[in-house]
Amino acid sequence: MQRNHTIMQFFEWHIKADGSHWNCLKDDAPQLKQKGIDSVWIPPVTKGQSAEDTGYGVYDLYDLGEFDQKGSVSTKYGTKQELIDAIKACKEHDIAVYIDLVMNHKAGADATERFKVIQVDEKDRTKDISKPFEIEGWTQFTFPGRGDTYSSFKWNFNHFNGTDYDASQKRSGIFRIVGENKTWSENVDDEFGNYDYLMFANIDYSHPDVRREMMEWGKWLVNTLQCSGFRLDAIKHINHDFIKEFATTIKQEHGESFYIVGEFWNPELDGCRSFLDTVDYKIDLFDVSLHYKLHAASKEGKGYDLRKIFDETLVHSHPLSAVTFVDNHDSQPHESLESWIQDWFKQSAYALILLRKDGYPVVFYGDYYGIGGETPVPGKQIAIDPLLYARYHKAYGKQDDYFDHPNTIGWVRWGVPDIPRSGCAVVISNGDEGSKRMNVGKERAGQVWVDLTNTRKDRTTIGEDGFAVFPVNGGSVSVWALPEVDIGSGK
Repeated sequence: MQRNHTIMQFFEWHIKADGSHWNCLKDDAPQLKQKGIDSVWIPPVTKGQSAEDTGYGVYDLYDLGEFDQKGSVSTKYGTKQELIDAIKACKEHDIAVYIDLVMNHKAGADATERFKVIQVDEKDRTKDISKPFEIEGWTQFTFPGRGDTYSSFKWNFNHFNGTDYDASQKRSGIFRIVGENKTWSENVDDEFGNYDYLMFANIDYSHPDVRREMMEWGKWLVNTLQCSGFRLDAIKHINHDFIKEFATTIKQEHGESFYIVGEFWNPELDGCRSFLDTVDYKIDLFDVSLHYKLHAASKEGKGYDLRKIFDETLVHSHPLSAVTFVDNHDSQPHESLESWIQDWFKQSAYALILLRKDGYPVVFYGDYYGIGGETPVPGKQIAIDPLLYARYHKAYGKQDDYFDHPNTIGWVRWGVPDIPRSGCAVVISNGDEGSKRMNVGKERAGQVWVDLTNTRKDRTTIGEDGFAVFPVNGGSVSVWALPEVDIGSGK
């Protein structure tokens, strides 16, 4: 039987900019596979606007750490060859690699140009606050370090529909570029009136040459790196029709099994549903709604009703399209979407995504290995490893929920015959110490189960009727299962 699949987001914002990250991935691949991680989402592989850039300030899509541009040959994470070697190592251990694509904007232009713009209201981009006027914008990308290798396409202001800086006046703003067919895309999120513009030089997907170039680049990237999937960045700011076209084209080229997940950062479920309909379910989405519920639960403590933790979440309404996560690089402390789940609830939050039947869960590098930078956060590997173990070995089969108390919830996975000793019972408390009486099956009568998290040292024996009382400490999670070696009167 196929084992459960688990993604690791293999980076956080403060990875050291010493070019060693791809080598770390190569070295860690055997251990990741052993833990049950069978896919990794890696950061943008393309050259950023500086040697320290995380990859989201993308400069040259065809420079994977091969050309001397923006102060280095290597990207923040390593060279092109080191990247290829890391992906190869992952494949040798049956780990799929999903590459983060930044297709919304470009940064670090090689030269300025003069062109006409209209300044718009930053809070409502549909409102013009100026007449057309000329600015000097950083919009010319000629890639002198790469030349025409892989692509001869050079970018200029005609390929963008907005920018945020007038070099002639040294002033910032949101400037919509004026020209034939130049406008914000209508097929984007409607926050701020229209959320086509996010940052830097905003790529114009109404331009046929741009669409063609980005399509060709996507196909080139897969062929060059032999990756297994993409994570699409900031897609609520990109013409949704292009996202559908891009996903359709890539899957036609590389097969329906090529995996694509999009970052559509919208906690409102209706917006997510509408987007999935628009792109014809060609891609999955991160469950942002669930993330915010986990965040609220961690902040409110006993005041949060755990029975409602999955209400109005993507994993509840569209389980086959939901990628569940606890935290990521944007929600980590001091970042743009900071909404960090508090330590006391972190293990419980991971149990909620790793040990249930629905969703494709992601373990965040920053949670597992820790976060660097000026205010480091230690990793929680000791808390997460037992859950990864339970996901790989135990969390299979039918699921029965016992969501019948606001502060103590539980569920049972019944296990499957194909995976010996599978099945588990999970109990979470956000208040006082408690317990759940749950049914795990009469065939388990007499078995002695232990808490895989090692939080509870006691044991529980399954009754003749298949029921047992599964305890949990206050503000904690316990994962009860049959250990690999029988205990006491166990069978």
